Amino acid sequence: MCLGWIGRVSATEAYDLNDQPLRDAMKAVAAERRRFGYRRIHVMLRRQGIAMNLKKLRRLYREEKLQVRKRGGRKRALGTRRPIGVPNGANERWSLDFVSDAFTDGRRFRVLAVVDDYTRECLVLVADTSLSGLRVARELDALIVRRGRPMTIVSDNGTELTSMAILKWCQDTRVDWHYIAPGKPMQNGFVESFNGSFRDECLNETLFSSLAEARTSITLWKEDYNRQRPHLSLGNSSPEEFAMKMALVKQAA
Repeated sequence: MCLGWIGRVSATEAYDLNDQPLRDAMKAVAAERRRFGYRRIHVMLRRQGIAMNLKKLRRLYREEKLQVRKRGGRKRALGTRRPIGVPNGANERWSLDFVSDAFTDGRRFRVLAVVDDYTRECLVLVADTSLSGLRVARELDALIVRRGRPMTIVSDNGTELTSMAILKWCQDTRVDWHYIAPGKPMQNGFVESFNGSFRDECLNETLFSSLAEARTSITLWKEDYNRQRPHLSLGNSSPEEFAMKMALVKQAA
């Protein structure tokens, strides 16, 4: 009786092993088509020449926990989470983040920071008491007019950055938006490093009594950061100096 039980377990394990290629194919389709249920996945697999009984596929689909989650009350930008490489030129990848500070009366304000990951240039610092997704989209549009369109933008999963306004902006501009994993700020290490310098050298060094004062001081610091401040990772060149050197190298190539 005991031997019979062992035999039945072994047969089940062998059956599961035989199903592994089917599971892998199903998961590959589900990863690419995130809103497809098991019926549509069945059609996609059939197009690949993979024949599978629908009931069996449904069972495997449930075992792999691939059920489509019900959406919340509003759409959010999903972007891409695939690994990203090191940029090889200006405008290849921008990093974006928010930094918070306070006026002398205790009121809070935020600063939108955008950095070119290749040249390390601070492309924009926008200070305001409120920065919505729509405002971020407008600032990016203005930046593109001045500088050109990036291939990729990297950010965290903040509410403003997963809003309908950013979703529409990505669709309109065809810019690839990459979201870092939740709780992993160093996946956005370039702008995180910049934020540390910005806070240490500007925000923590100055008291602001008004938004106008904050904007003036922040703009002056940004210009100094880009034009004068030596950057260790750039061979002690400033970001603008490095950008000009690389542009000359590219022209000569």
